[in-house]
Amino acid sequence: MNPKVSILMGSTSDLPVMEKAAKLLNEFKIPFEINALSAHRTPQEVAEFVSSAPARGVKVFIAAAGMAAHLPGVVASLTTLPVIGVPINGSVDGMDALLAIVQMPPGIPVATVAIDGAMNAAILAVQMLALADAEIAAQMAAFKIDLKKKIVEANEKLKEVSYEYKTN
Repeated sequence: MNPKVSILMGSTSDLPVMEKAAKLLNEFKIPFEINALSAHRTPQEVAEFVSSAPARGVKVFIAAAGMAAHLPGVVASLTTLPVIGVPINGSVDGMDALLAIVQMPPGIPVATVAIDGAMNAAILAVQMLALADAEIAAQMAAFKIDLKKKIVEANEKLKEVSYEYKTN
């Protein structure tokens, strides 16, 4: 089994956030790999890992980093594959990481999700893979229907909530 998605984190301290992406990919039965590599502490290893990714079957990267948050941009500079950046709330409420990832120079795009938004990063990766895979596309359609059902059910439960001045 070869990975279709590569999840990279600057350090294992990012795992509590990034496991949301891993769980969603696992739920969709999409093979993935997960590694800790640092743009600053292991730059040569990052370059080697990213350049070897297509041979392993990788189609999309999800790269997470906090603070200076250079990992997603470095990954994007080394590949033609799509890169989804997940800013990690490490300091300054994660705004430093968000701005570092979203403000990429022309020619080096990184799709960026919300601070600690690993689940949305995985959903975006699945949607990218669905472009070329009808089975994944069907799974994503079912996932979206389930999201709708959850909101409809929650709204029905709200009808049972009683307040003196509630009108519905």
